[in-house]
Amino acid sequence: MFIEVLKSKIHRVKITEAELHYVGSITIDEDLMDAANLVENEKVQIVNINNGERLETYVIKGVRGSGQICLNGPAARKAQVGDIIIIISYCSIEHEKVKNHEPVVIFPDEKNRLSS
Repeated sequence: MFIEVLKSKIHRVKITEAELHYVGSITIDEDLMDAANLVENEKVQIVNINNGERLETYVIKGVRGSGQICLNGPAARKAQVGDIIIIISYCSIEHEKVKNHEPVVIFPDEKNRLSS
């Protein structure tokens, strides 16, 4: 049996852009993607701290080191620039292996950058 568990989380980043007229997705600074073990096109859940909205979309690479967090397409209506969000991904793991699973959780600073 497989169960779905937390794989990765980027905890409390700030929306830097919202582009309504775009194909869709969330653009994430590639440094944050690497640190959180996220890959391009991976499905993620977005939780908006400011308004309680929750949505699912997929990841595209943003400019490395930019702090970019951009909601694209219809998702842009679910947040405003400056809103604080949590980005979450999940994975399926065999139930017997779940005790050894450790999710990756990162805590960027107020400029969406990783502490040195």
